[in-house]
Amino acid sequence: MDWIYGIHAVQTMLKSAPQRVRELHVQRGRQDDRLQKIHKLAEQHGVTLQWATVKNLDDKVDGRHQGVIALCESGQTYDENYLLELAGQQGSQAMFLVLDGVTDPHNLGACMRSADGAGVHAVIVPKDNSVGLTPVVQKVACGAAETVPLVMVTNLTRTLEKLQQLGVWVTGTAGEAEQFIYDVDFTGPVALVMGAEGKGIRQLTRKQCDYLAKLPMAGEVSSLNVSVATGICLFEIVRQRRGR
Repeated sequence: MDWIYGIHAVQTMLKSAPQRVRELHVQRGRQDDRLQKIHKLAEQHGVTLQWATVKNLDDKVDGRHQGVIALCESGQTYDENYLLELAGQQGSQAMFLVLDGVTDPHNLGACMRSADGAGVHAVIVPKDNSVGLTPVVQKVACGAAETVPLVMVTNLTRTLEKLQQLGVWVTGTAGEAEQFIYDVDFTGPVALVMGAEGKGIRQLTRKQCDYLAKLPMAGEVSSLNVSVATGICLFEIVRQRRGR
């Protein structure tokens, strides 16, 4: 069981997976429109709402809860078999985000939020180097953790190879790449690989990529936060596909 907190995260949970909600606590005296929507969703799905003081809420979670928290069954993650089946179903429209070594829950949550907005079919992470679906990830993701499947794989290089065998083109980001992200053709099935800020993608992962690309950096800063860079790259894919 995990405490999910924040208006967007709890609201999305009530919409998409109300059966996972075991307890719902709302700050006493709050009557604003956003919390009224949560009241209605709880009533609609038969979830009992419990009033609480701010101190009660503060004692249960560490983050900014915005007056609402929910005790939920742990979020579902998926495996490689699910991913390969999904790739086959999506065909030429397949779009995957691969996060290699992104261990900060705030970055993972923000990347999942961008993935949801861009229409990514799944986010792929290695089991041994990821934070998983923690409460912080779900809060930062603003509900995207409930809508975008998180696939955790044992061997990332092997998984990328299997995706390539299904026709998915793998593009990794690297500062030393010769071409810009805007020069890559993303109109077909694609897996975009992003690495941790500073370290980048691992060498074995890099070797498995079909292409390497970079973002143009005009200032003195050598790299962007991974969640910012991910958003830029994902929406370049969206731009290209809309322009077909």
